[in-house]
Amino acid sequence: MVATPIKGQVGDCKRTMNLDKFLQSRNNQFLSLQVIGWIGWVILFRIRDMGVEHALPLYMYFIDAISGLLLTYILRYVYRSVWEKSIITRILTVLIASYAIALVWQPIKNATSFYYWDEFDKVMEWGYIAYFNGILGYSYFLMIGWSAMYFGIKYYQLLQEEKQKSIRANSMAHEAQLRMLRYQLNTHFLFTTWNAISTLILESRNESANAMIGKLGSFLRYSLDTDPMQKVDLEHEISTMKLYLEIEQVRFEDRLRVEYDIDELSGSASVPSLLLQPLVENSIKYAVAASETGGTIRIKSRVFAQELLLEISDDGPGLDMSDGKPLEFRGVGIKNTRERLQEIYGKDHSCKFGNVEPSGLKISIRIPYESK
Repeated sequence: MVATPIKGQVGDCKRTMNLDKFLQSRNNQFLSLQVIGWIGWVILFRIRDMGVEHALPLYMYFIDAISGLLLTYILRYVYRSVWEKSIITRILTVLIASYAIALVWQPIKNATSFYYWDEFDKVMEWGYIAYFNGILGYSYFLMIGWSAMYFGIKYYQLLQEEKQKSIRANSMAHEAQLRMLRYQLNTHFLFTTWNAISTLILESRNESANAMIGKLGSFLRYSLDTDPMQKVDLEHEISTMKLYLEIEQVRFEDRLRVEYDIDELSGSASVPSLLLQPLVENSIKYAVAASETGGTIRIKSRVFAQELLLEISDDGPGLDMSDGKPLEFRGVGIKNTRERLQEIYGKDHSCKFGNVEPSGLKISIRIPYESK
């Protein structure tokens, strides 16, 4: 049964999306901050005048706030015009422009107060200078504060943009590296398989070579159609691995033996595509091709403590050890696998190599368990 979204929930979702879209615009962000800031200014002064007998009514504060909002819009365009100028030019612009806006805003504030209290006698007594009373004591420093907040928010936005650019650049570099490694794997596999096909042809095993080419086409069709960035479930990866092993089975016939031990839970785990192929190829090269009687490859998986544990082992000659540690692998496939795991999982993985008794190599991989 499919759950039907409640009408109210759909409406809330649409409103949230519309709000996000609205705030993506710089102009809309500025307008929103302006409105919030000046409403906050009104609230602060209203709280200050609570209990005062001759306080101005609320609408008078809103008149002052609206005029301040409109005038500071002018400051915005002035500051944008000098944004690329020297720091000295910007500082001088802030000092001069803030004073110029204060020269306009303070008379508006005083005029509304004179009108409400019918105090035009002050103008008669002091002259028009009465309209400018309070510029240096209040309005100028308020505009300086507004300018400081404007530049602070502007620099913060630029810092966030640079961070986003850096994140996008790192993400693109990371994706390019993964794609390169994945396509390198295709090239390496194709090279080794064509070598095997040419060997079959030289040995006049034309039917086997023809069968191998047909299976190779199916395998390459899958590998080239699969997005290099996409993960697949382990069950799908095992199916792909079987397709690859069918290609090798044409060459080695009964000499190649494969055993699977895949538990049900791990089958749904997400893994990088073609993760197993170079590891199995390594076992074929050293444990099967190098032995007249062939060899056995075992693929095992388990889920434990929210981690996927993978083991690929064989009964070949194993590793040469130096001071109890395996020598560094130089093969393209193994190196590729290690680099892909490092790019995808970072420190949240391990890839270890060791010998097994009585002989053979075991590759153990641990990655986070993720299920689709």
